[in-house]
Amino acid sequence: MRFLLLFCFISLFLHHPALHAQENNADTTSILKPEVVVTAHRFQTDNYSQPLVTTLLKKELLQRRMSRTAPEALFGAAGVFLQKTNHGGGSPFVRGLTGQQILMLVDGIRLNNATFRSGPNQYLNTLDPSWINRIEILESGGSVAYGSDAIGGVIHVQTQVPEFAEKTTWRPELELRSVSSGMEYSGSGALHASSRRWAFRVGGTYRDFGDLVAGKGLGVEAPNAYTQWAYDAKAHFKLHRKVNLLLAWQDLQQRDVPVYHKVQLENFKFNNFDLQRRYLGYAKLEINPGKALLQKITLTYSQQFSHEVRESQKNNSATQVYETDKTLTDGLHMAVLSKIAEDWMMNSGVEWYTDGVRSDKKEINENSGAELLKRGLYPDNSKMQSMALYNMHNIRLHRWQLSGGLRYNAFSIRIPDQTLGTSTLKPSALVGNAGVSYELLRGLRIFANGATAFRAPNVDDLGTLGIVDFRYEVPNYKLAPEKSRSIEGGVKIQTPKVFAALSVYYMRLSDLIGRVRTNDSISGYAVYRKENISEAFVRGATLQSEWHPLRALAVGGHATYTYGQNTSAAEPMRRIPPFNGRLWLTYTLRKTGLSVNAESVFAADQRRLAKGDIDDNRIADDGTPGWKIFNIGLFYQKGIFSIGAEGHNLFNEAYRTHGSGVDGLGRCLRLQCRLNW
Repeated sequence: MRFLLLFCFISLFLHHPALHAQENNADTTSILKPEVVVTAHRFQTDNYSQPLVTTLLKKELLQRRMSRTAPEALFGAAGVFLQKTNHGGGSPFVRGLTGQQILMLVDGIRLNNATFRSGPNQYLNTLDPSWINRIEILESGGSVAYGSDAIGGVIHVQTQVPEFAEKTTWRPELELRSVSSGMEYSGSGALHASSRRWAFRVGGTYRDFGDLVAGKGLGVEAPNAYTQWAYDAKAHFKLHRKVNLLLAWQDLQQRDVPVYHKVQLENFKFNNFDLQRRYLGYAKLEINPGKALLQKITLTYSQQFSHEVRESQKNNSATQVYETDKTLTDGLHMAVLSKIAEDWMMNSGVEWYTDGVRSDKKEINENSGAELLKRGLYPDNSKMQSMALYNMHNIRLHRWQLSGGLRYNAFSIRIPDQTLGTSTLKPSALVGNAGVSYELLRGLRIFANGATAFRAPNVDDLGTLGIVDFRYEVPNYKLAPEKSRSIEGGVKIQTPKVFAALSVYYMRLSDLIGRVRTNDSISGYAVYRKENISEAFVRGATLQSEWHPLRALAVGGHATYTYGQNTSAAEPMRRIPPFNGRLWLTYTLRKTGLSVNAESVFAADQRRLAKGDIDDNRIADDGTPGWKIFNIGLFYQKGIFSIGAEGHNLFNEAYRTHGSGVDGLGRCLRLQCRLNW
């Protein structure tokens, strides 16, 4: 903390009046103002006219929030509820769903792979906050554009792209962050360079996260500390007046990430992710012929690698367990944007992904040193392939805005097993969506849409192939995708001073995957087969609003209500978030570069529990109590220098987001300094 304060003090002397040209004019508080978004249709559209609501979190806003991790950047975002199994994780819930049923994208490329687990997971935390340029959150309706897993919605993280410039420029940047009580010491740096025909960015980050200090009466929660390294590079080339090439690389590694509740509640001596690594490399070629049927052609090849090592040892046991999973994903995508008429845009594409999974398990006796190799969590050499075709339309007719599309997705999933031989599943799905919005009055628009979505069974669904506890699990060769049908309606308001959106939805879920006992047995174990056995529904509403009574003042808030019911089991759906939201106020003195932000983030009680919630040791027997926290922050920017400070959880409230295995931060001070030449 002292080093960071010294850095900020020195930076003030480095600041020179000649560098003050970058006056802080950006409105970084707004998430509803007229904005261009890309997630819904895979090309740029304005958010206001579309028959759905996309929540946008811009780079400037994310920097002021000083989020510790990529998942925590979503904390308090409209329509999103963040569950944290451990301090090194964070799983977003959208429309009551999480894990495999939420699709996460990085620059339009699937983060989800064949080993994405059901329920809460930590995969979003393999993106470093320094990479992020903006996050778009699309609730439901994403399967036509992106395929499997987008049942609850799509979270699209878009990383920084180096821009061309008329003159050759070189620009470094440096950022340091600190959180009191040793909860974080982070540093990141990058070098940007631009010219008329090329531009690049290279950057690196180191983060040292200490044990979490929770609210009143809870204190230090250990073990939670871990370290993280991240590197990224992008190169942008103008090959021709109408042809651009983008090359990108991202690499993040985390060491010794503890699973806190396993140690505290399940008698583990240690239970860590060590190592956890993900890298992504891609090449994107963009051709702009500018012709009617060939407005733009985009070709993207990507390769992504996930490497996860889980190490654990129970108390009073000499056996140390090391489980290793590696997933290599290759992707290829071609999209063609066409202009059918002046107000009629069409986007068509073909998409292919293939995942290869390696998995093993090693048990070591710490007394004798003897090693025993066993089958891993997943059958080794499992493979999953996906091929898809899609076609989407966006039409403007005076006050009407129409959109719709179709996607066909076919899969081939190959699961090898020494006992049963090789199992192969070939599910497929056809999904569609249609929406309409109409401007009743200037600045007042109503909208409605309907969509179907799906989730193909992945290797994780079949990963328990073989002996598990006291049963033997086998795949079902006819296992079908999970499906959803949803309808949504709402209203949007857009005036010079007021921005608001209300959406109300109902989603029906079918063919949810569960286990059924058969009459067979293998090696004395009863055999279970996975089948599509459950149905459920989720309904809810999200309200967002902003009011700008003065040029310098903005106030706003949002609230989300979610109700989920498993109709097959006649009980609530698991881990449904409680009523939650955020209220905020920002006052900006533009001439001085100073802004003040105040906010309250809250959640109500959640007492509606499924049997699985009651059995979950992370959830209290009577549910999760409600909570509210208050934060206040100051942000100063002038020229190349900016400094931010936030008093977080000012009243030191002890709280836990529903379903989490670790508590929220107690009262603390966050401090950030940036030099951006």
